[in-house]
Amino acid sequence: MKASSAAATVERVSPPALTDLHGVGDALAARLTRLGVHTLIDLLFVLPLRYQDRTRVQPMGALLSGTHAVVEGEILLSELVFRRRRQLLVRLGDGSGSITLRFFHFSQAQRETLRRGSRLRCHGEVRRGPLGLEIVHPEYRNIAAIGEPLPQTLTPIYPSTDGLPQGRLRALVQRAFGALQRLPVPDLLPSDVLAPLQLPALRPALEFMHQPPVGTSLAELASGRHPAQRRLAFEELLAHQLSLLELRRATRREMALPLTDTTGLQEALLASLPFRLTGAQARVRSEIDTDLLLDQPMARLVQGDVGCGKTAVAALAAARAIGSGQQVALMAPTELLTEQHARSLARWFDPLGVRVVLLTGSLAARSRRNVAGAIASGEAQLVVGTHALFQNSLQFHSLALAIIDEQHRFGVQQRMALREKATAAGRMPHQLIMTATPIPRTLAMTAYADLDVSVIDELPPGRTPVRTVVVSEERRAEVVERIHQHCRQGRQAYWVCALIEESEELHYQAAEESAAALAEALPQLRVGLVHGRMPPKQKEAVMHAFTRGEIHVLVATTVIEVGVDVPNASIIVIENAERLGLAQLHQLRGRTGRGSYESSCVLLYRAPLSEMARARLAAIRETNDGFEIARRDLELRGAGELLGTRQTGLAQLRVADLVRDADLLKEVQAVAQRMLRDYPDRVAPLIARWVGTGERYGRVG
Repeated sequence: MKASSAAATVERVSPPALTDLHGVGDALAARLTRLGVHTLIDLLFVLPLRYQDRTRVQPMGALLSGTHAVVEGEILLSELVFRRRRQLLVRLGDGSGSITLRFFHFSQAQRETLRRGSRLRCHGEVRRGPLGLEIVHPEYRNIAAIGEPLPQTLTPIYPSTDGLPQGRLRALVQRAFGALQRLPVPDLLPSDVLAPLQLPALRPALEFMHQPPVGTSLAELASGRHPAQRRLAFEELLAHQLSLLELRRATRREMALPLTDTTGLQEALLASLPFRLTGAQARVRSEIDTDLLLDQPMARLVQGDVGCGKTAVAALAAARAIGSGQQVALMAPTELLTEQHARSLARWFDPLGVRVVLLTGSLAARSRRNVAGAIASGEAQLVVGTHALFQNSLQFHSLALAIIDEQHRFGVQQRMALREKATAAGRMPHQLIMTATPIPRTLAMTAYADLDVSVIDELPPGRTPVRTVVVSEERRAEVVERIHQHCRQGRQAYWVCALIEESEELHYQAAEESAAALAEALPQLRVGLVHGRMPPKQKEAVMHAFTRGEIHVLVATTVIEVGVDVPNASIIVIENAERLGLAQLHQLRGRTGRGSYESSCVLLYRAPLSEMARARLAAIRETNDGFEIARRDLELRGAGELLGTRQTGLAQLRVADLVRDADLLKEVQAVAQRMLRDYPDRVAPLIARWVGTGERYGRVG
């Protein structure tokens, strides 16, 4: 095993504390901890979000509103005014023109320095104000004379926190560099890793990031392709990869119950299903069964497109656990989806003598107590629920398998709470995680390195491609008439009201108004309405009526995004489609095309469209392939939104970008394995540098 001198340095010499730095007391140190800064070395890893060029002064007569600029001149006037609120106005001139500096927060000492005749150099965003061009709260300093040297580097703009202005943070970073001259910042990447990648060493990369020299292209920095940025991006991605691999190793050291299904329940369920598994479903079922036979907890992600049959695969896994005398919990993000799952699973399991119970927050207190009692006694073998599964008072008799649907919608603590439900017996539950958000393979290997990944890449036979059209709101009447003709042929339709305002109240109000308007326009058809605020029984009654074909048009909010399965519904209209993301549009479209009829998705939009909205609507129109949709969604929105807020922080990367830096991922994965094998002493310091303590959450999937 190779020695790690860099790691040894980390262990032997602790970096100076923050309070050892001149000007840093306990109060400032506390503010810095909110940025994740605990030592002087941590300060160097507070990386700039962007840069500004303050290396040249612009004449005031040439300033343009909406731009950032450095100006320099003499104070012509300074006055305190009271216009709605107290403010200080300073008029600055340079001979070519003048500009107003406006301050709302200022001290008496500042008023003294901003007196008439003083010379200032300041920077800020130029805006149009009531007195002409102005800068509100500029960064400024007094200068003695014309020609005082300008900065010789681009100016970094950092993430900040209350009570820590940019200028002070910049000064602290530079002081930290000075204080660390004698103590090298440990470069934890082996030199033979960096050489083939043509990446610089750590200290030069950090120095460049904090002070890019004059002449560095702002466009290149914005693109993230400079070698210094690539060096740090590689290290950051490597740290995240290592944190997930370490969590995976820790999980495998824990114990779980091998699930042998001595009663043969899984085979009985398989024989009773009204369809045959596709080849992809059979393959994934086999992968899951292999995991469940082990005494290590399974941690497997099953991803597949809308309608590929993930629920059937999950049900077969549940049957194996129940056939082994254990309990199963299935957790979903919305009550509508849990109700759908409960109905489907009860339809399959009831004939086999398995009790399926539903636990949601809206259950009456007495019903909830009865369900909780059945769960605690083991009488309830398959529990389907929402966040209600996390309540501390809920006790399982013998939870051996936790199935999590659309896992990215759950918070870290919630998933941890469900996992901990089985630790009393000293055995962790197996975990099966499902998502209908397909993720490109290389990205999945990075974002979910703590999980084994299975892909259901085949749709059941008989599914018809959905034809997608994009239509302006101005042609709404034509769309309504199309619904009319469609339903007269015996088909059914969805009409989805997307969120227009950031207000749930307006969201439901919009759905109710659309339902009323459609009922008036289509008097021969029965129009139903479902949204998240309806009482569960009323919502269930509407959904049952739609499933039975008694409702022709179902008006809904986006609560129907996942889980609703009505083969006779072969058209869906989505209002304000430009407001929704690609993945959500694809999920909604997947409510149709479930039968043998030709299906359509109509995307109604309101002009004018932004470039982003135009690109989204073009992508959804051009392809039905979920993986292609995911790839384009990744390009348009970035990995954070596609993956959700992952527990390991991949959605909050500091310098790396999973889309831009995708070409590094394969090498990152290879180097991670080398680090674990040859440089194990460097792994923990690397994770601590970039991930901190966030890696403890990875174990919950």
